[in-house]
Amino acid sequence: MDGWKPGQRPTAKEIAAHYQKMISDGRYRPGDQLPAARALAKYLEVGYMTVQSGYGQLAAAGLAQKEQGRGTFVRAVPDGDNAQPVATVDELAERLAHVTSQLSDLQDRVALLESERRGSADENQ
Repeated sequence: MDGWKPGQRPTAKEIAAHYQKMISDGRYRPGDQLPAARALAKYLEVGYMTVQSGYGQLAAAGLAQKEQGRGTFVRAVPDGDNAQPVATVDELAERLAHVTSQLSDLQDRVALLESERRGSADENQ
């Protein structure tokens, strides 16, 4: 089934990366339906939510669209000057790690400034 071996047990991230590659290789085109999540989960011997999470990552990256009661479909990427490149799951994970690191640095700076402010307030009393 789509290049998977029965019982392969991939993670959600691996499922997303697998279908992202298949979409970028043209094996799935805009409007094509991805395999039914329940059937794929059973075939791969993973939880239904693992497949749903992988499909959710594709949707978050702009590659797929979930349609209630119908399934998950490959999205058309807009053409023209306004087209935005679609980020891969790995690129999004890298961006998230960078933003998380920056947030941590900012939290450390705020804590230092608050400590310095408390210290100068104590000296003025």
